[in-house]
Amino acid sequence: MNPFKSSLYWRLLLWFCAVNLLVLVLGGFLTRRFIEYRTEVEIDWSALAQSADQAWQQGGAPALSAWAARQRHEGVEATLFQDGRPLAPIRLPQSVWHALPGMLAADRVLVLRPWRGLYAYVAVQPVSGADGQLRQLVAMSRSHTRLRPQTREQILFGVQLALSLLFIGLVGWWVARSVAKPVQALRDATRRMAAGELSARVDHPGGATRDELAQLAGDFDAMAERIEALVTHDRRVLQDLSHELRSPLARLQLILDLAQRSDDPARAAAYFAQAEQEIARLDRMTGDMLALSRMEGGLPGMERERLDFAELAQEGLQQAVLEAGARHIRLQWQPVDGPVEVVGSPVLLERALGNLIANAIKYSPEGGDVELSVRVIDRQAECLVRDHGPGVPEAELDSLFRPFFRGSNAARADGHGLGLAIAQRVAKAHGGEILARNGEGGGLEVRLRLPLADG
Repeated sequence: MNPFKSSLYWRLLLWFCAVNLLVLVLGGFLTRRFIEYRTEVEIDWSALAQSADQAWQQGGAPALSAWAARQRHEGVEATLFQDGRPLAPIRLPQSVWHALPGMLAADRVLVLRPWRGLYAYVAVQPVSGADGQLRQLVAMSRSHTRLRPQTREQILFGVQLALSLLFIGLVGWWVARSVAKPVQALRDATRRMAAGELSARVDHPGGATRDELAQLAGDFDAMAERIEALVTHDRRVLQDLSHELRSPLARLQLILDLAQRSDDPARAAAYFAQAEQEIARLDRMTGDMLALSRMEGGLPGMERERLDFAELAQEGLQQAVLEAGARHIRLQWQPVDGPVEVVGSPVLLERALGNLIANAIKYSPEGGDVELSVRVIDRQAECLVRDHGPGVPEAELDSLFRPFFRGSNAARADGHGLGLAIAQRVAKAHGGEILARNGEGGGLEVRLRLPLADG
């Protein structure tokens, strides 16, 4: 199988690409913001000291306090010291306060970074005011800390690694779950079917997703449905067949027993003739059951060809002339203007038409008429077979094509209830349908409809 034609392959590939792209973008953004936050913005300590001294000389302690507040807003804690005392309040860690006298006594520019594990700058900057006084700027900044290039690389690598592990782990869990769930559902359904539960289905796990796993689940459900239908059909056919064979076999056994006990050769010959009729009936029933089973099984290898449906129906009518003549029934054919072409199996269609005609002859009264016509209606070829018998009760019309259904009129004619069922299976196998209704003025109308051949 070509992996590039697999929707599952593309789904996994796109997800991994999306995750990697997300890790790169998000990791880069977070790392940059972190480094910006922790990276030194160079501070001009001399200019800062001049600014503080100017504020002091212009407004004294209040002006210096206001200046310090503005610097605190920028992330710098600063004030001026004169003779070792602060000219405005300043908030410094205790360790800085302890070291501050020595730093002030040095009377020189000091920039300590970082300060003893505080990750902060501590600076002392002397400044000479316009009044001739020597003062010293003491400042501390926590946000303006320099990170070494090596540290930046380590941070970037660590953030990328953590995000990659996090997102790949989440996506890997999601992918594994999305793959394992339908596989587990398939496994459960297979086990249930193996245990004899033919109604087991996967029910398409994955919702609206139509990847290979969902298609496999759909194929499994279709296969399971087909197997269940075949097994159910075989069981029903076996039950119906055993039930239908019981009566003729019992009659056959009784007839043969009477024939053996009969001392009159003529009477025994009559019994044997009756036995032959029962055997012939059993043979027809078995053949019909096999034909019905083949059609419900899907007709593997059925050969189709383009044929004239009207010509086939007329031939079927001609083949029934002898049977109809024995009961003095007139067969009426309504000519059609031209060929009515369909695509199908001539053998199966001939059998379906033969069953419809034979059924009409059976239920027609002696001396009655059976009408047959073929016409085109709504892009379909329709064959209408009508008799003028008693018709069928309306409540039984829906069951008329059910195998072995004989209805309340069964006593009027011999049969085993398979002819119309076979005709309906033939119609379905050709994409058509078969309908029955009571005709106006009595009798039954059966319409066999098939799709017209293209072109």
